[in-house]
Amino acid sequence: MSDLMPEAGAASGESAETAGPAPEPASPAPLGVTRIPTGHAEVDAGLERLADADHLPAEGHIEVYEDVHRGLRDALTALDARPAPAPVPAPMPPYNNRS
Repeated sequence: MSDLMPEAGAASGESAETAGPAPEPASPAPLGVTRIPTGHAEVDAGLERLADADHLPAEGHIEVYEDVHRGLRDALTALDARPAPAPVPAPMPPYNNRS
């Protein structure tokens, strides 16, 4: 079956010897995306955390993205939570002072 399959590079006329080394990947660089504050401290902290991915190689991005996703999910879940009941004030003592 190998007689029927062309060698890699044979269709383009290049051999493995003339192809040269593979180019090096570019180093990490910021994308220059502007982050606009939302006014919600938890959400803004997550958006700032995304800047950490700017200095990591692509394989390091997943940890940052998962961390930010977790924080955003927690912030949304907190919006759906019922507020704690207000504390009940202590009853006033009866007015029994007679003159």
